Amino acid sequence: MTPGERTLRARMAAYVLHSRYDSRELTAPARRAFNDRFEKEVDPDGNLPPAERQRRAEAARKAYFTRLALKSAQARRRPEPPAKDGGAP
Repeated sequence: MTPGERTLRARMAAYVLHSRYDSRELTAPARRAFNDRFEKEVDPDGNLPPAERQRRAEAARKAYFTRLALKSAQARRRPEPPAKDGGAP
């Protein structure tokens, strides 16, 4: 099977999967684990009241995404290195 055929086969399988199930249901466990990560980060021993843990976890999540945005902006601003072949087409 060629790489192009593998790509088409995988795309078809993804379409079938999403035609049978709600995407939110499919990704719920991953989203829950991702969000739980921030709660464990701000309260590893589970000592905080639930409302305070949730507030701090939300702040940690916002800091995480803001850090990603900063790194993305810095990477886009960085000039591209010159081509190794001298720029020949």
